[in-house]
Amino acid sequence: MSAAYATFGLAPAMRAGGVLADGAYQVHRDFVDFIVDGRPLLFRLSDLDAVSPLAADVPPAIFTAQVRALLLEADAPLPGGRYVVYGCPECADLGCGAVTAVIQRDGDDYIWRDFAWQTEERADLELNGYHGMGPFRFRGEEYRAALRSLLDTAGPHSGAARRRVLLIGARVAVLAKLAAALRTIGIGADIAHDTDHVPPEELRAYGAVAFGRAVGPRERAAVRAAFERAGADVAYVDGLAPIVPLLVAQIEHALDPSPVERRRLTRLVAADGEAGVEVTSPCRVVLTAYRLDRLYRTHTRELFDGVLEPGRHRIPLDARAVRGEAYVVARTTGSVLVEPMAR
Repeated sequence: MSAAYATFGLAPAMRAGGVLADGAYQVHRDFVDFIVDGRPLLFRLSDLDAVSPLAADVPPAIFTAQVRALLLEADAPLPGGRYVVYGCPECADLGCGAVTAVIQRDGDDYIWRDFAWQTEERADLELNGYHGMGPFRFRGEEYRAALRSLLDTAGPHSGAARRRVLLIGARVAVLAKLAAALRTIGIGADIAHDTDHVPPEELRAYGAVAFGRAVGPRERAAVRAAFERAGADVAYVDGLAPIVPLLVAQIEHALDPSPVERRRLTRLVAADGEAGVEVTSPCRVVLTAYRLDRLYRTHTRELFDGVLEPGRHRIPLDARAVRGEAYVVARTTGSVLVEPMAR
């Protein structure tokens, strides 16, 4: 076992929810990811759609128990001293599959080793082990400080209430459908014409404000001023078109808490009949086009679905799917970007 040390840290992350091209819903999950040697550990697992046990929507007592388990202050939940590192974002059931690892003490150090994909009580390292991944040796002081900081700040629960979005616009029917879609994927949503007479404490509960296209500059400025007076740091979303899946993708992007340099999907350009995409680690990327025709009917087309290696990629687009007023959504398991098709 190598004596070299790896650095250990934690950072906010999310599993982007959304309304997919086939009409299915994907649940939004906020969680704390493990940062090993300055890079999310999840990125070493290619296209895995998973979240850590340190999720924002678990009860505080369970969250605390997960932290204490990683500190080895509780018995391992699986045979052989194995702990769940990443699990199913929908149900967290071991039957759906989970990434597990042996976590042990060596003097003051903590070691994560023998990573494996596990669907049953016992892991088969020969068949399902992540060979070449780890072991990682962490300095005890650094490791404990990072995890105990979650207990001191109540973990991600302090920001969970900010998974709310205020929707402001003129088209009530569209706003109602958007609010319903957001609530379905786990994001709270409220509809309003303005922020007059809204108490500051209520404004501070929002993480984002989404404006419909019919909201004018004066009304937008008034809303921004109200949030500034309340001391609320929110993301503002200018709705591109009255298309619910497109607006959900815009809001998901606005709610992403992770630094840009720690995202898998970092760039999207849509012009000249192609999409320019940049990713930082091997991952599955899905490109979907949304188009409004002359009668303002919505047309949806999945344009690309494949695994991309790190770097910049140019992907040809079907000209029929992106003619006129069209928008492209790029989605990975952890992030989403939206761009209007340049005319």
